[in-house]
Amino acid sequence: MQKNRESAVRETDFPLYLYHHGNNDRVYELYGAHKAEADGKAGYMFRVWAPHAQSVSVVGDFNAWDPEAHVMQRMIDGESFELFIAGLKQYDVYKYCITAHDGRRIYKADPVAFHSETPPATASKLYDLDGYAWGDGSYFKELSKRNIFASPMNIYEVNLLSWKRYPDGNFLSYRDLARELVPYVKEMGYTHVEFMPVTEFPYEGSWGYQVTGYFAATSRLGTPHDFMALVDAFHAAGIGVIVDWVPAHFPKDAHGLYEFDGQPLYESSQWDRMEHKSWGTRRFDYGRNEVVSFLISSASFFFDKFHVDGLRVDAVASMLYLDYDKRPGEWVPNIYGENKNLEAIAFLRKLNESVLVRFPYGLMIAEESTAWGLVTKPGSVGGLGFNFKWNMGWMNDMLSYLALNPYFRMNNHNKLTFSMMYAFSENYVLPISHDEVVHGKCSLINKMPGTYEDKFAGVRSFLGYMMAHPGKKLNFMGYEYGQFKEWDYREGLEFFLRDTYELHGKLSVLVKELNAFYKSTPAFYEVEDSWDGFEWLAPDDADRNIVSFIRRDRAGNEVIALSCFSGTDAEDYLLGVNKKGKYRIVFNTDDKKYGGEGKLTRKVINTVKRASHGKEYSLPITVPKFTTVYLVREPDARKQKEGEAGTASRKSTK
Repeated sequence: MQKNRESAVRETDFPLYLYHHGNNDRVYELYGAHKAEADGKAGYMFRVWAPHAQSVSVVGDFNAWDPEAHVMQRMIDGESFELFIAGLKQYDVYKYCITAHDGRRIYKADPVAFHSETPPATASKLYDLDGYAWGDGSYFKELSKRNIFASPMNIYEVNLLSWKRYPDGNFLSYRDLARELVPYVKEMGYTHVEFMPVTEFPYEGSWGYQVTGYFAATSRLGTPHDFMALVDAFHAAGIGVIVDWVPAHFPKDAHGLYEFDGQPLYESSQWDRMEHKSWGTRRFDYGRNEVVSFLISSASFFFDKFHVDGLRVDAVASMLYLDYDKRPGEWVPNIYGENKNLEAIAFLRKLNESVLVRFPYGLMIAEESTAWGLVTKPGSVGGLGFNFKWNMGWMNDMLSYLALNPYFRMNNHNKLTFSMMYAFSENYVLPISHDEVVHGKCSLINKMPGTYEDKFAGVRSFLGYMMAHPGKKLNFMGYEYGQFKEWDYREGLEFFLRDTYELHGKLSVLVKELNAFYKSTPAFYEVEDSWDGFEWLAPDDADRNIVSFIRRDRAGNEVIALSCFSGTDAEDYLLGVNKKGKYRIVFNTDDKKYGGEGKLTRKVINTVKRASHGKEYSLPITVPKFTTVYLVREPDARKQKEGEAGTASRKSTK
């Protein structure tokens, strides 16, 4: 608590200095509205940065929105304003009335507000973040011991406003979601959940990607403490929480960051860098120290105050390139004559370094859609410093391949295999995200060709292939039971399909058991940064639309993955393997309990001495159409007995 204004000024000198030098990652402790005390009276201290303003005042219901009632005083930097107002209480509504350089009065929400009115209302609300009793201490203690690169990561991407709704169309609150979403994610076996943006946003049709409140969880679903309770509930269930975060642009809503003090402030003032024309938004000025402090503080805030495990950073490519979505003549090269945004590159490096030094367990995940190099390498070696990157190339290739009639897949076989040309160049997440199931792109199941049954088989085989492919996993809500309808942000998911129709219900069973298999199989996640964890068996069976490979863990344990994307069964297929012996089928997407035909009746297959795929021994197997199977070589019975006998002998001599 601040005891008086004089001490508050002294306490803010150094944070202001850091802020103006781009080195303050706790802006939320300096600016905004904070519970305080002065001259024995309780109230709130307001601070805001508005360097071009003639004057700034605090307005709200408490002063009948009178711009003359509570005029703020300039702080020592000459660019910021502050004012203590006694007698205010939590949930009081306020804005800043800014008198611009040209005399206009503009009314702005607090850029560092912790809570807001529920849209379409636009004012900020007073809220004290202190007082929530977190229960996730043991969760973070365990998290600190974990190697995130060698651990399973299977992410369920969810839009909190449309995962489920009440019959009258109202949203489930954060507390409702803690009761319903958390146990669902736990039951289905995911390791992480990723929320589409929860930072306050005015337009629901933006899905949260046009942000006006970078320090406030959307009030549509409750208070900041309610959001904390949701994160806490996920952690109690052992599930990590990732949130989408949007530092690339912001909307031009009048109450937001747009020309905050009457002219460009948070956005670039350069004509070629000011706007994302296609999105109708403004781009942040990454060359301005105060903007750097603001954005890094927003990222840190979600780790610090909301205890999230990670951020998925949206639209990184739009930040990196000066010519992103621009034609010749619409952009100015950098000082080296290149199209790289040097300020954005420096910002991203500083962002990742700042966050990961302060929160070493944190996940910083880039949605970067180009072949930009070293995204997940440290800034010290020329990288951007993220620890994971979405593999958009794999996603595009796979969805393009899956949409083809199986007859034509043989001519596009490289779409299945090309990802292994670069699979270890970055730390990848394999994403099938919300962007792929909207705007006429079809839901995942409706991308599949063929009959109703074929579509389900196609999804099952693809998910089996995806789970075995190197890289962490992400899938968007609704795929897990085969929703045919595209995602609509205005409606809840069609869970009745899972509970009413057999194949939808059985697909849900497959996803649940596939998730469990993934988490319990270190070969599928321990070694994802080198060829030590992967070996091709049959990369070039284009005529049969088949691929097969081995995944290995650090101890050398192996799992063979065999995927058939053909529309016909592969009769008497010979799968070349490294070692002779017996191989057990440990997972089969054609199993009847998953909605398949159950054609593979043999659980154990013996090798034959017939060469195939460059191997001396082969497994004769009939692979059903649209099927993925996993096989594990059983221990040699004779050697196992010899080992047991040796152990017994050693014990008897002791």
